[in-house]
Amino acid sequence: MDKLPAYTAVVRTLGIAGEKYQTLLNSLNKQSHPPTAVLVYLAEGYQKPKETIGTEKIIIVPKGMVAQRALDYDEVLTEWILFLDDDMEIAFDGVERILRDTIANNADVCAIDGFPHHLLPRLVKMKMALLLSAIPRIGKPHMGYTVGIGDVEYYNNNPTSDYAWSTTNSGNAFICKKDDFKKVNFKEDIWLDEAPYAYPEDKVMFYKMHLAGLKILTHYTSGFIHLDAGTAVQGCRASKMAFSAARNNYIFEHLYLLPYYSRAKRCIYYALHFIRTFCNAPVSLVKKIKGQSFSKERKDGINSAKSFLSKDRSREK
Repeated sequence: MDKLPAYTAVVRTLGIAGEKYQTLLNSLNKQSHPPTAVLVYLAEGYQKPKETIGTEKIIIVPKGMVAQRALDYDEVLTEWILFLDDDMEIAFDGVERILRDTIANNADVCAIDGFPHHLLPRLVKMKMALLLSAIPRIGKPHMGYTVGIGDVEYYNNNPTSDYAWSTTNSGNAFICKKDDFKKVNFKEDIWLDEAPYAYPEDKVMFYKMHLAGLKILTHYTSGFIHLDAGTAVQGCRASKMAFSAARNNYIFEHLYLLPYYSRAKRCIYYALHFIRTFCNAPVSLVKKIKGQSFSKERKDGINSAKSFLSKDRSREK
């Protein structure tokens, strides 16, 4: 293959990742195919991190998972951009791997497998499948993570290749062209940041890429490691996450799924939601006994979503 194209690494951060952020910077500094520049988008109101490699440029932007990614990137002078969270470690040839495979497969976007579902414990996989949250795909080994009817996620439970085609991904590290990223118009999804947590901002972004006609790869052997993978959300944070997930998923479904469904698919969508509610009942009961049901928070989240949609009908197709 010809020489790989130049790229710029852009990092969103609050400046508090400490050693993990330093690990990321060191990784970028040692790449077999190094970036032309490293641009760090620091949320306003936060201190400049003391960790450095001496060549990165700090740019102050509004705070938010979406706000710190949905930017114009006027500072980026290369065609390709490597988007990163601040808690990644990259093998010395990690960027070369994903960029080479992206170009070789004529893909537009390549994301790392930041939360490998196929490596989860069997009981966790069973629970996700029973609750219609994430289901291992039968057949289609060339497919990775996809959003199905009813917002059910499907994943490849036994990847036999280094990569697979997807319609959703984890967003802690991915590469694409600057112009392709702009096609998504992610700025219009700042509503995600209006909730306590922007989750599921990655799903929204990648699915919009899919709707825009971009071809997306998930890379299973990228050499990228998410250093914060598996961090639990508990207590007050869990309560806020329950509200955020209910609100943001409801808005996502009504903006980017239902408007594209036929009447038959809409019927399947509502049937799956009914089944999901039925399957969740025993789990909700156990959580309620433990004081962890968050049913009120989820209900409040859906009401918040309905209020948002009623004020923004122009967004619904």
